[in-house]
Amino acid sequence: MNKYIEKKQKNQVLSKFIQKFVSEASWELIEDCNTFMMMVANESMEKKKQHKGNTCKNRFCPICAWKKSRKDALALGVQMEFIKQEHQKDFIFLTLTTPNVAADQLENEIKTYNHAFQKLMQRKEVSKITKGYVRKLEVTYDKERFITKNMYRHRKSYYELRGLNIGDNNPNYNTYNPHFHVLITVNKSYFTQTKEYIKHERWLELWKQVTDNPNITQVDVRKVRENKNKEVSEIVKYTAKDSDYLIDESVFEVFYKALKGKRIIVHSGLFKESMKLFKNGELDKYKEIDTTEYVYALMYSWGNADYVEQEKRLLTVEERKEVNQQLIDEKDVECYGY
Repeated sequence: MNKYIEKKQKNQVLSKFIQKFVSEASWELIEDCNTFMMMVANESMEKKKQHKGNTCKNRFCPICAWKKSRKDALALGVQMEFIKQEHQKDFIFLTLTTPNVAADQLENEIKTYNHAFQKLMQRKEVSKITKGYVRKLEVTYDKERFITKNMYRHRKSYYELRGLNIGDNNPNYNTYNPHFHVLITVNKSYFTQTKEYIKHERWLELWKQVTDNPNITQVDVRKVRENKNKEVSEIVKYTAKDSDYLIDESVFEVFYKALKGKRIIVHSGLFKESMKLFKNGELDKYKEIDTTEYVYALMYSWGNADYVEQEKRLLTVEERKEVNQQLIDEKDVECYGY
């Protein structure tokens, strides 16, 4: 329950920040989001999952964004298994970024990213190897006023080049970093055919060219291994962390104006085709069955900064049929790194 409590508490912060940007009806949906929950549990009460509840479905809602990330994780995992088995393909994971920008530059930078990405995909050497992709936009906010040990460890060469050390003023404080996570489908021969294979240095050169930004110092590209949890989590995780955009009202306004109406996740090629199949239920054979035997219904309502259990009862015969021996859904999926 801790995750539900945490997200609902953050939802209350959101309702204050977002009120001036939405209609009264939309605001009421956000404020009341997940105030009621029906959980189902097994005999020992060790395994629980939400079965029903009221949602607002606003992309900035911490509760709904968390639920959507799990839904996207399920879909992407199934799609990858389908593409791997039926089309005999492999995958590469690409992260594209540029230097941080100020608040008043963020929206335009996202537009530049979209245009640059299209140019990248149209490059002959890239389009030749790409059989499909799923692309996700993520925006982070640098709230650290001073350089921490963790920051220095991850970007040591960056700080050394600038003569900076732990405890110094962070040159990127109060700036934003939009970036793309891209999962690309390729032929299995991609990794052995030297004429097709694109080296890391070449990906960096191409990204600099299409963005017309010589200040870019890195891209990340790697083969997706058998255990694909890390890559899946990077694609499906939140567009923005609620710990970033709910830090204060002015930061939220920057995120809201920059991301409102933007396409966050884009499917192409085999990923676009397989998403249609997934939505139609034609890929259900790639899902596992939830073998947990649920016997209890638990009713919760929100009050006093916590969920209060209102009722515990045995599931009815109809409810048992509805929740037991069913294919896994997003409520059964754990997303890593959140």
